[in-house]
Amino acid sequence: MAAYNAEAPVIDTYQAVVSAFTDFLTVAIHTILYERDIYPRPSFLTARKFNCPVRQSRHPKVCKWIQDAVAAVEAEMLKCALAAVSLVIHAPPPSCTPLERYVFSTAAFPSVPSSELLTSFTDETPPATDLPEQFRATIATLSTLSSSLSPLPSECSFTLMTELRDDAGVLAPLGPNTPWIAAEPTLQKQRKNNADSSNETEVQGSSKMGRDLGGAKTTPVRNLESGAFALEMWIEEGRGKFDEQPG
Repeated sequence: MAAYNAEAPVIDTYQAVVSAFTDFLTVAIHTILYERDIYPRPSFLTARKFNCPVRQSRHPKVCKWIQDAVAAVEAEMLKCALAAVSLVIHAPPPSCTPLERYVFSTAAFPSVPSSELLTSFTDETPPATDLPEQFRATIATLSTLSSSLSPLPSECSFTLMTELRDDAGVLAPLGPNTPWIAAEPTLQKQRKNNADSSNETEVQGSSKMGRDLGGAKTTPVRNLESGAFALEMWIEEGRGKFDEQPG
């Protein structure tokens, strides 16, 4: 994790918006894995990012997984295809129930043609953003909120999930040569069938569709805003988390 450059970045293009988001997403994932004890805490080191100390896994395979997952998110973000990204923590087998969902809503991000990813949003020179300070405050909030969440069982697993925009032409990036697979129906939001001119809602599955979205308890984390960058973040504690607790 590279050291933070004290010079605040300028968010003047959509490419810059996406780069800032994926930079923050990487740090947030490491932070969540540490704070929720998904891996032993001694397996993390203290790094520096956003001009503050942050946690980073020292395990090469964990770092490579996060790097590849964030790169896959970035590829879809550059298509303006995503409405949200979620880190989902699952219970250990055999249930693998979704217990917590950390949602990064990018629904308010601008949508631009692929030919204008590097086109400035304005002809004027934009001011330096305060996003590093907002990122720093959000990471601190994530750490603080973890102590107020109900504890997780040992041996939990996690995955990164994306939610597509309902815009016409946005298709799920599924196929033999893609890093994505379909999420379980309980974590899928019903989308309008873009291929259906009637605009009727496409029901993909059964009554389980989207059952685990929203959770039993939602905790807001922070809204981050700076120019074209507008991100909302919250935590959902799933119903299965409370069902599996003893007593």
